[in-house]
Amino acid sequence: MFRAKEIYTQYLSRINAYGIVVIGFIALTFVAGDSNLYKHYIYTKKIYELEKEIRQSRDEIEANRKKLKDFHTNKEGLERFAREEYLMKKPNEDLFIIK
Repeated sequence: MFRAKEIYTQYLSRINAYGIVVIGFIALTFVAGDSNLYKHYIYTKKIYELEKEIRQSRDEIEANRKKLKDFHTNKEGLERFAREEYLMKKPNEDLFIIK
């Protein structure tokens, strides 16, 4: 009992009760609850990754839209695409596939 009183007078008597409450509130805000800093960091990181994926998808859609427009206007481009991707050929020619 005497030891506890000595520790209290040396260290704990200087701490303000309001300070303890404020520190406890800040710690509780940063660690506990649905809106803590860790979850905020994880959600922000996930949002950034999803926005990056959206940008990549939009770029891919735009590239495919340009290809489709080119295929509608340029018959040779469409024929070249069909030959390369689907291995199509004209009736009077032979096709050799080299791996």
